[in-house]
Amino acid sequence: MSLRTHYTSEIKPEDNGKEVIIAGWIHRIRDLGGVRFLIIRDMKDTIQVTIKKGEVPQDLLEITEKLREECVVTVKGIVKANRIAPKGREIIPKEIKVLDKPVENLPISISSKTEIGLDTRLNYRVLDLRRPEVLAIFKIQSKLVEGMEEYLIEQKFYKVFTPCIIGAASEGGSEVFPVIYFNRSAFLRQDPQLHRQLVVISGLDRIYDLGPSWRAELSHTPRHLCEHRGCAVEMGFIKDEYDIMRVQENLIVRGIMKVKKECGEELELLNKKLEVPSTPFPELRFPDVYDILEAYGKKIPFGEDYDRESELILAKYVKEKYKSDFFFVNRFPFKVKPFYVMKVDEDPQWARSVDLIYKGLELSSGGQREHRYEKIIEQIKEKGISLLSLQWFTDFFKYGAPPHGGFNIGIERLTMQLLDLSNIREATLFPRTPERLLP
Repeated sequence: MSLRTHYTSEIKPEDNGKEVIIAGWIHRIRDLGGVRFLIIRDMKDTIQVTIKKGEVPQDLLEITEKLREECVVTVKGIVKANRIAPKGREIIPKEIKVLDKPVENLPISISSKTEIGLDTRLNYRVLDLRRPEVLAIFKIQSKLVEGMEEYLIEQKFYKVFTPCIIGAASEGGSEVFPVIYFNRSAFLRQDPQLHRQLVVISGLDRIYDLGPSWRAELSHTPRHLCEHRGCAVEMGFIKDEYDIMRVQENLIVRGIMKVKKECGEELELLNKKLEVPSTPFPELRFPDVYDILEAYGKKIPFGEDYDRESELILAKYVKEKYKSDFFFVNRFPFKVKPFYVMKVDEDPQWARSVDLIYKGLELSSGGQREHRYEKIIEQIKEKGISLLSLQWFTDFFKYGAPPHGGFNIGIERLTMQLLDLSNIREATLFPRTPERLLP
């Protein structure tokens, strides 16, 4: 049984005269002579508790005199409609119980609007999360993912849980974290994709995974993390990469619609107004991308990948031409993509590989995978990768695999761009970076 009968957000002026019990932290205390106001905060909202001398028992007054901000309390009292109180209601207390008190002064303020540096905030992340405007980010993130999941479930996708410890680096290279695994080499996964592909060819051909991935990158930019979460989707029996693109854009739209519908107060707290993007998202293709970039003064050698500056230029171009913050980039040069992407059969220097860009930042990479065993082997050799190191994966393609593809949307990146946050760490509960392993 809960210590509370109501969250603060559930208490309305129409509840005038009703007895309630709330539980939370003392967010702020104001003394105005004969009246003391306690602002009580829970995960939903805040409410004013009003203590007037002569109208409450003496022992209650004595309790409130010993209170300080961030004490953990329960308050039993009567709801009173009051048009000058926040949201038109307050509680007149009958009983206040102190569940816990801070044993020392807080290192950062919870109720003050004073600007606090991000490093300091992350050092005291648990306290930082008590700030309503910070907590609002993660309420929005939760609803964003919930909306995306609702869409996937409606479209008959199954949630799966693929392994986080793997026996071989999924994308090669050195950007992996080795782990101690008895007497064998193992790594934290860079992406759940290869195992998602195996699930699809096992017969469960519409799946998604919401787990973490890791990259041992010494990146110090505002958009990189060593540990991140993704909405990773894989689907079989596709015609081409456009099936993947349609699912991806609808997924994004549903997530944003969910936030707009259910996070009005959080968006207001962050001073954000969201627009649901129009679909289909614009698409840019290689090699046309080279011409667009050159028109903006950016020269990329033919057949090479673009860089961060190019993403921003392309975003500007799409915004000007299509009035969209979202767009796909398709048909990358095969030589800059991993072995598992499908080449365009009629022009094999290009791949059915798709990036999704949002406000100038890559949200996901994906596209159609190569499902034909002989082609997979050929492409592994072309990339100069040991066949033996991938035999655990490739052998299963000997037994028949459907055309398939997928993508992995970075949840923290999507949250950051949606809310125009300046740093991805703000969209991560406990960020992991080259410098930060605690808390």
